[in-house]
Amino acid sequence: MKLVVTVIHDRDKNKITETLLRNGFKFTKIGSTGGFLREGNVTLLIGVESKDVERLVQVIKDSCKAREQFVNVLPPDAAPVGTFMPSPVKVQVGGAVCFVMDVERFERF
Repeated sequence: MKLVVTVIHDRDKNKITETLLRNGFKFTKIGSTGGFLREGNVTLLIGVESKDVERLVQVIKDSCKAREQFVNVLPPDAAPVGTFMPSPVKVQVGGAVCFVMDVERFERF
């Protein structure tokens, strides 16, 4: 058995959760926050048999696509607000990050 920990952008959560349920995957959803943009993320904990890992990863890939977004990034030492006008920077958001781990023991009570 494997545990797949998947971090996805908040905007993708409805699509991925519906798709996972349609494909028979059960999961636990945890709200989380990204570090760079400090935007909402969702972390999914998905227990799956080893033989189904590749199918699960493909479902996640098909449901969570990266996209570009413009953001204003202030430097950490920005002095008075009126002296610095940030210009928008293009960054990639969305997509998914998956960690696949072995599970030594699994029990449901």
